[in-house]
Amino acid sequence: MPFLRAFGSFVPTRVVGNEELAARLGCEAEWIRDVSGIAERRYADAAETVAEMGVRAAGDCLGRAGVDAKSIGCVIVSSGSFERRFPGPAAEVAARLGIGGAPAFDLPIASAGSLFGIALAAEVAERCGPVLVVASEKMSSVMEGAPLDKNTAILFGDGAGACLVDPREGLAQIERWRLHSDGSFAANLRLEFNQALYMDGRTVILQAARKIPAVIREVLGESAPASVGTFLMHQANQNLILKIARTLEVAPERFFSNIARYGNTSSASLLIAAAEWNAQHGFTRGESVVLAVFGAGFHWGAMLAVGL
Repeated sequence: MPFLRAFGSFVPTRVVGNEELAARLGCEAEWIRDVSGIAERRYADAAETVAEMGVRAAGDCLGRAGVDAKSIGCVIVSSGSFERRFPGPAAEVAARLGIGGAPAFDLPIASAGSLFGIALAAEVAERCGPVLVVASEKMSSVMEGAPLDKNTAILFGDGAGACLVDPREGLAQIERWRLHSDGSFAANLRLEFNQALYMDGRTVILQAARKIPAVIREVLGESAPASVGTFLMHQANQNLILKIARTLEVAPERFFSNIARYGNTSSASLLIAAAEWNAQHGFTRGESVVLAVFGAGFHWGAMLAVGL
């Protein structure tokens, strides 16, 4: 099995607090915190495109790994908010990093794309060599591109994360993963061209609260959730994270959370959280870590990694 070798991240410097959004949306700042767990989020400026943020996060990841970009055998980039229809950001990110000729894949999977990318990387790393997985989202452009809806505008922020999957060495070994998709829910969370983001919040939360604990139990097999040292999740909503912890009967402190400071950065959120957690705590030898996501599609999954 391949290894998680390094993580990296980038978030813009502009901080948008609840007070600023509340004034625009005609609601209370405390209401935003109560329903989402979010206190602030980051907004990118005009120069901080999806590709630019992805390059910054990838550079951070490669720097932490001490790996030259020219040794990367494949690049996978997830984004549901890229600025054009095609080509996607993967080829541009690879070129700007100096990775020439290696295959570059785009995964337009909002919220869940980073974990799907890591799973794909784990499959191709033995053949291609080290695989760089990047997730980059500029959700502020999505929000600002249509009349603001207080039920969605309060949630999202911008940023990028990256992960290096190596066939030979790393901080943790990838043990197994489980991925699922169900297109019958495609209309419940969608972004049409030139339209506002649509989210049936009740359905999304209900399905996520059911499917995430189920797939975590699936990937753990006979091991109990209480045996996991840390859960790294897509940072969608703090109340959802707490609900999942209760369902699994795991102390909420084991679920790393940074949503209060960055909001929901869609597919980038898992990798931003993983990079921050790794810098603060990191993998411990023999300790299990579970990564889990849920997003539009619906797509969801979980991965088990064990520290070395």
